[in-house]
Amino acid sequence: MKDLVQTFEYLKQFLTEERLSKIEHFSQESSDFVLPVVEDIYQFRNAAAIVRSVEACGFHKVVALQEEYSFEPNLRVTKGADTWVEVEKLPRNMESFQEIRNRGYKILAVSLENNATMLPDYEITEPVALVFGTEMEGVSKEILDFADETLAIPMYGFTRSFNVSVAASICMYELKQKLIRSDIEYKLEEEKLLKMKIRWAVNSIRSGQQIFNKYLQDNSLVF
Repeated sequence: MKDLVQTFEYLKQFLTEERLSKIEHFSQESSDFVLPVVEDIYQFRNAAAIVRSVEACGFHKVVALQEEYSFEPNLRVTKGADTWVEVEKLPRNMESFQEIRNRGYKILAVSLENNATMLPDYEITEPVALVFGTEMEGVSKEILDFADETLAIPMYGFTRSFNVSVAASICMYELKQKLIRSDIEYKLEEEKLLKMKIRWAVNSIRSGQQIFNKYLQDNSLVF
């Protein structure tokens, strides 16, 4: 923990007061209690819109499962959200889902299948990996069978589904509101918070990655 504190203190000298103030302010609401997981998204605008919504709701991480397509958000659509959101890319297979479960997440597939719980009725009591399927097919059958539970957004018209980026926005916003209204300790613990602020600082500094790597090398540190 001491090394993390000292590293962030070092990086702060390269930040403007305005950027440092924003990092300190917005990091306080960050959470990994909801982990958005997307299956093989191929439209870069959808990828970007998901990243933007993740950041707006204060979750700041996406797991992108890749098979045929690479998760590459359109930077004009993210509006800078990609600076703050960590994208972890994993292969689209069952081993990746098991890895996510092993991290302590309930697998919650967003689908009308398997007697889904409607979003307004869902009670969030533990960390959830919120899984969104491909644009054309939705969540794959093997993931539906693997999931601990399914979650659905109520529909009131002839249309039977939302665009994947819209569905992600609705689910993440509603779950964030549920967390805010709850007594759950959903915000990042101190060590994770410091690591995130370091990542944000590095992404905010010109040549930040080189400066960061040199600092780690000079001080024999590995994070």
